[in-house]
Amino acid sequence: MADIQTEGLTFEKVWAMFQNTDRKILKLKKQIKETGKQIGYLGNRFGELAEHLVLPSIKKKFKALGFIFDKTTNGTAIKDAQDRYQGADIDIMLENGDFAIAIEVKAKTAYKDVDRHMERMAVLRRWADRHNDKRTFHGAVAGAIMTDEVKAYAQKQGFYTIVQTGDTVKIDIPEDFVPRNW
Repeated sequence: MADIQTEGLTFEKVWAMFQNTDRKILKLKKQIKETGKQIGYLGNRFGELAEHLVLPSIKKKFKALGFIFDKTTNGTAIKDAQDRYQGADIDIMLENGDFAIAIEVKAKTAYKDVDRHMERMAVLRRWADRHNDKRTFHGAVAGAIMTDEVKAYAQKQGFYTIVQTGDTVKIDIPEDFVPRNW
């Protein structure tokens, strides 16, 4: 017994089915790409939210540790001598004439974020050397969420760790902590 759907099957009908499938696949690819953009945008918004949680009180928190900063900037891009981007964005920079702290802020800080900030600090130091900037640079990582393991790893790398506590942040420093100079 012949299949009813294949009785009238022709090359043209098969070709039309393939073309229809191709259109559906292209439409699906566009939807996937748009969804990826939206997820990236949402991730950036979470990062901005984390920065806004840290920024208002961070100078006061470091002042309690004996640091006085006269300048706070956020969103600093480090560029080379030809004014080209070097891939080192500093989320928050606390500065005074002799000293600066570059803070990387994440909604959820991971090991890779600490490693990337190590690289960023090296770029910042090279930039400062090219510009005869003799200040001492320290680094810090901040996160609305940071596991104890990641916090310990960051501190071992010489970073201050800034964690969310209620409606403010806390700079969490163990007694034997030694910040690293860049």
